[in-house]
Amino acid sequence: MGVFRRILALGKRSALSSENERELREHIQMRIDANVANGMSRERATREARLRFGNPVVMKERVEAEDAALGLDSLFRDARYALRGFAKSPGFTAVAILTLALGIGANTAVFQLLDAVRLRSLPIATPQELAELRIAGGNHGLGVNDGPYSQFTIPMWQEVQRNHEPFSGVFGWRSTDMLVGKLSEAKRIHGLEVTGEFFSILGVAPFQGRLLEPQDGTGCEPSRVVVSYPYWKSQMGGQPITPSSTMMLDGKSLQVLGVTPPSFFGLVVGDRFDVAVPRCIPPNPRREVFTLNVMGRLKPGWNLDRASAYFGALSTGIFENTAPSDYRADAIKLYKSFRLAAYPAGSGVSSLRETYDRSLQMLLAITGLVLLIACANLANLMLARASTRRREMAIRIALGASRTRLLSQLLIESALLAFSGAVCGVALSQPLSQLLVNSLNTSQSSIQLTIATDWRVLLFAAAVAMLTAVVFGTFPALRGTKADPVTALKSGARGVVGNRERFSVQRLMVVAQIAVSMVLLVGALLFVRSYRNLVTLNPGMRESGITVAYIGFPEAKIEPGNVAAFKRQLIADVRAVPGVENAASTTNTPLSGVTWSHEFRVGDNQGNSRFTYTSPTYFATMSIPLLTGRAFADADTNSAPLVLLVNQAFIRKYLGNTPPIGQRVHVMPEPQYPERTYQIVGTIPDTKYNSLRAEMEPIAFVPAAQMPATADGPWAALMIASSTGPTAIAGVRLAIEAKYPNAVLQFFDFQQGIRDNLVGDRMMAMLSGFFGILAALLVVVGLYGVLSFFIAHRRNEIGIRIALGARRGQVIGLVMRDTGTMLLVGVVLGTLLALFAGRTASSMLFGLKAYDLDTLIFAMVLLAAIALTASWLPALKASRLDPVDALRSE
Repeated sequence: MGVFRRILALGKRSALSSENERELREHIQMRIDANVANGMSRERATREARLRFGNPVVMKERVEAEDAALGLDSLFRDARYALRGFAKSPGFTAVAILTLALGIGANTAVFQLLDAVRLRSLPIATPQELAELRIAGGNHGLGVNDGPYSQFTIPMWQEVQRNHEPFSGVFGWRSTDMLVGKLSEAKRIHGLEVTGEFFSILGVAPFQGRLLEPQDGTGCEPSRVVVSYPYWKSQMGGQPITPSSTMMLDGKSLQVLGVTPPSFFGLVVGDRFDVAVPRCIPPNPRREVFTLNVMGRLKPGWNLDRASAYFGALSTGIFENTAPSDYRADAIKLYKSFRLAAYPAGSGVSSLRETYDRSLQMLLAITGLVLLIACANLANLMLARASTRRREMAIRIALGASRTRLLSQLLIESALLAFSGAVCGVALSQPLSQLLVNSLNTSQSSIQLTIATDWRVLLFAAAVAMLTAVVFGTFPALRGTKADPVTALKSGARGVVGNRERFSVQRLMVVAQIAVSMVLLVGALLFVRSYRNLVTLNPGMRESGITVAYIGFPEAKIEPGNVAAFKRQLIADVRAVPGVENAASTTNTPLSGVTWSHEFRVGDNQGNSRFTYTSPTYFATMSIPLLTGRAFADADTNSAPLVLLVNQAFIRKYLGNTPPIGQRVHVMPEPQYPERTYQIVGTIPDTKYNSLRAEMEPIAFVPAAQMPATADGPWAALMIASSTGPTAIAGVRLAIEAKYPNAVLQFFDFQQGIRDNLVGDRMMAMLSGFFGILAALLVVVGLYGVLSFFIAHRRNEIGIRIALGARRGQVIGLVMRDTGTMLLVGVVLGTLLALFAGRTASSMLFGLKAYDLDTLIFAMVLLAAIALTASWLPALKASRLDPVDALRSE
């Protein structure tokens, strides 16, 4: 019989044994028949055949030994025995598997998200060859960044396009929002502006039609567009692409060339594009606007270091040829000192990595601690189970079983539990991963990530399960096989369980659970309190009842000198809507993460300050009081003296004790912003600018009507204060659409926008709180289980105590003293660990220190309450023990 056949028959041992006997008889009979055919008598032929094959029983044992040599027979028997044992202990099995499933599932969920954000390669041909070009160290805030991934100006891109020896091809791209449909009814979608080589270099093949090619990008009036597969299915009904397929994009009708494949989401991990259009390369591009991300595919024989050295050598010439001319000399000198370098791009780019990488790593550490508690619970359960089976093990050893054989069986039981927990954990990880992704969504955007259970995720779960089985299953197995047959069989139940030393390891496990839970509770409280500090922080301005409106007039023909008057009339139209309390324009929406700065000189001090251009009604709209001097007026135009309002941080940093009113601020030149001198006419309190977390920064406000005509345009960002909320904003929309039918409108709640910028803090508060509660529940399960087991094994002792007159309170105190000792040691160790771990999380907290005393005390009290509550029921049950029943059982 072949090896493969024996493996298949392992589940039918008796049938396999009968099959072996039958085959042996057939071979003997065949030999007898052959001997008879050769002239032997039947009796002699039979004797010769039996001598040849030997004893049938021995032969049968030799065949079965081959199965045992494979190591499969005993493995199968042990697994089947373990499953029968689990079926007889459903409570133990359910708790063990559920505990592990929660621990492994949580870890796998966070790993899946990390895998999607950091590890997974782009769905393109040979992604390891893709490289990104960047300025090493960044551009130090010089110029204008026209997008989150913009690293190159158009002139820089043109220089690289002419000199890219390390690359077989290079391309540029930019993410941007676009408007689809008629302007009055347009919807905002995500778009890509790409150079003609984009799709061919990436190796992306069309799903339908064709994709953009170099000849499609001539001129700055795009006539062709490519759509993504999700957009084609959801918005175009999946209709076949034909030469007559068109769509209205940014007010222009474009021919739809084709559809990208379903797997291609672009180059930004966590986002998807809807359409891709050729990137406009104007004949005289602005030199200070960083608008492109540049990538290329490395040629064979080139690596990142060699490519970086090549572009580093070219950098002097590239930045000399592309330097902007409207900056001061030191800024131009800084620009010319930049150096290009190549970086890996096979996994795309992502703001998620920069924003949430630390948070996800922290979450993985938190879920790792949860798994540690779950494993300690499993070890406790296995130790308890091993203690109840000491008599069984002793009998088996007395009957000849080796300790190695018993150890193997117990380890297989641990492995089966770990495997079952891993399977359930992987199934649980998918919804948990989706919950993590959803927790990163905001009211304005949603994270687009494909959470897939691929080989990396399965390998991670398998590794965690294997580690759990080996580390936390070995000690209970070793302990369970150390039973002395004579002692165990002689002592009976009392002797087996009467030694308190056997519970020391279980106590140690509970102490470890309490210590780790203390770390998790402290972390949860810190993150929750940090988030609360951010949510309740006063930014120095009004938050509620404010709506932000972005309004564009793409078809308006407004002369540069008339833009200020046009916006002033727009504000008046909005303020006239019923329910609107006030309205103002601004060039910077507060707390939106957008910044704008100018270099300036005031007196002998030179520095940098945030600058915002606002209408005179801005401070009243945002409830920012005027402290000294005067506010802006409608008369503050470009034909009047130039004026400024500054905050207290500006005064502290640049003016000190000098009275601010009347001081002159000389602003350095930048492209579109000429050199100017302003006079400070008023002061305001400090307010937050781009982030709640940032310290109060120097801020200067300039009248909107004094914005340089070269920098202004037919667009407006309005802050609208209203008393009736959505009703007033609906009236604003109707009023603007009636007067400006082609206007592009977008509204969102200012306070909600602030909350959206706290999504990372919200995620950490929510998830750390959840895992802290889960850890506390696992402590309850572990402590309750150990004490219940402990009391059951001290049943005789407790019965004697009660029979001798011990009161109920004394029995409860006996049990609670055990809890108190474990709690005290666990809390002390946990506090030390929390203080040590807190240093890692300190940079993620706001308004708190990692060693915050109130948090530590509250966590101690909370954990003590949880532990004592979990101990009370077993203690109460012990105090009600009937001594007659307890002693009769002996």
